[in-house]
Order: sequence, then C-alpha cells, then structure tokens
Amino acid sequence: MIIESRFKPAWWLKNRHFQTGWQKIERKNLPCPTLSERIELPDQDFLDIHWTEKPNFDTTKPIVVVLHGLEGSIKSAYARGMLNAIRQKGWIGLLLHFRSCGGVPNRLPRAYHSGETTDLAYLCQWLKERYAHAPLACISFSLGANVLCKFAGESGQQNPFEAGVAICPPLDLAACCRHIQKGTSKVYQKYLLDMMLDNLARKMQRVNLNNHIKLKADEFRKIKTLWQFDDLVTAPLHGFFNAADYYQKSSGRQFLRHIEKPTLIIHSNDDPFLSPKSIPQRDELSHRVTFEMSEKGGHVGYVSGSIPFKGEYWLEKRSINYIENHLQYR
Repeated sequence: MIIESRFKPAWWLKNRHFQTGWQKIERKNLPCPTLSERIELPDQDFLDIHWTEKPNFDTTKPIVVVLHGLEGSIKSAYARGMLNAIRQKGWIGLLLHFRSCGGVPNRLPRAYHSGETTDLAYLCQWLKERYAHAPLACISFSLGANVLCKFAGESGQQNPFEAGVAICPPLDLAACCRHIQKGTSKVYQKYLLDMMLDNLARKMQRVNLNNHIKLKADEFRKIKTLWQFDDLVTAPLHGFFNAADYYQKSSGRQFLRHIEKPTLIIHSNDDPFLSPKSIPQRDELSHRVTFEMSEKGGHVGYVSGSIPFKGEYWLEKRSINYIENHLQYR
C-alpha cells in the first residue's frame, strides 16, 4: 500500500537541501563505538563489518544489518546515528561495508553497485550459521536501500530478514541518474562523483584494471557525470553491456511485487537525488510492502524538532518502531 507519512520537518529546516545536509553538519563528530570484523569470501575477497557489540553464538537479540549509500561507510553520520539507535533499543547493529568502501580497496577488480546482492546474501548465510537464534532485520539507505529492495524481491519467502526498511531508494536508476544531472541537484552529482573517482584512484594503486576498463588512469578525471562513470567503469567491471543495461537490470522497482517479507519504503517528494519516476504504482507493490511518502524530508534527512539547531532524527524512530512491530508477531 501507499500511505502518507506523518513526518513534519523542523520549522527552521524546511528546505530540502538543508534537510539533506543538516545531519552531516550537526553530527559530524557523533560518537559510535563499534567492533570491526573481516569476513573472508570464497572468491578470495573480503567484507568488512562493524558491530555495535559482538554477539554470543546463542544470542536471541535481534541483529539489524545496516546498509549504507553510495560511497558511504561507518563514518557516515546517518549510519552512525542509526547504529546508536539500534544499540539504545537493546538490539545488535551490524554495518556492512560494501566492497571497496570504508577506505580499504578490495582485492578484486569488481567492487559494488546498486544491484549487487550476492554479498548481502552471503552475509545473511554467515549470520544464520553463527547466530541461529537471532532474528534478522535490515535498515538501508539510498543505494543500499535499492539493494535491499532487489534482494527482498529476489529471495521472496526465503528472505532472511523478518522486516526491512528502505530509506530513499533510487528505484528507477536511469531516471534518478538523469534527475541528478539537472538544476541544483548537479551539486550532489559532483560531490558523489569526486568520491567515486578518489575511491577508484586508490583502488588502481593496488589492483590492475587494464583488462576490464578501457580508460587509462590519467583519463578518469575527464568523467563528468554519474552516467559516464557507470558506462565506463561500473558496467564493464560487473558484466553489464553499458550503463543503461546496468540500470535496467538493477533497479529495485521491478522487484517490489515479489517481496514476501514486511518491508517499509520511505520516500520524500522533495528528495534532490530521486526522480518522481522512482515512485511505484500500487499494483507494483506486493501486499507486504508499505510505500510511505512525505512532502518534505530531503535525501536521508527527515530532521524534525522544535528547538532551532537541535535536530530530532525521525528516521531512526520510524525504522526502529516498524521493525519492532513486526518482530513482535514473527
């Protein structure tokens, strides 16, 4: 179903760009103690994860997996805030670093992308084998939210998450990529692209990509749009014909009708990252999906509160409450 959100932005923070950027300012140095662990993968690569606490093997506490957005990490303010909220609830939070994120290049030419779900599937299997009595849930942001939607649709009844929350997912990747090239949204494209190019440069110091991508190291700075990056880098590294092929196969919207576990999708109509084409029709949603829309909120913002310059982070309360309600009746 599609419902109207109860979120009300702070009266002093109604602009979509202020909503989008405020957390990065106010929570720049937010403490979030975690324990890191490295999971070695069958393909000789690895995944880095961060725990709010290392669980006992017989734990029955819920484990909530947090998926970050494009070029996000444990340093992202939204991720740290959510992990703290999970900890305060008495649950166990686990942040998954997608391959090549977190400041450490992965070993293989491949990295991560908006439709890469095999690493998430492997992590879930790993968790189930070690913590068989702990219910699993997932809270995801932006790119990670699209990954969750695709994963939940692909796995259907076999989805290991008892409940999931997808915050601001780019469900139509091509439309969102076009959207971020226009108007004031161009600022965000440059911000993201600069991080992606820096990440790629670090990786090329350790991994030879010559057999996978055509551009030389000194030519990457000529890339000016996310579409170009995905066409020249993401697609060939991950077996897609081009960016359009990658977007078509990886967009989460087409998987929503196949989701069989409770999933909340949160979308703001003033999100500067997302195209209106990311909004699905009712007949595209399974009976297990709730698509919650608000007029305000920006991208992964949703800051409320009545006291100026002291934000209250509505996404954390909404996500925790949704998961709690479904874990009670599992």
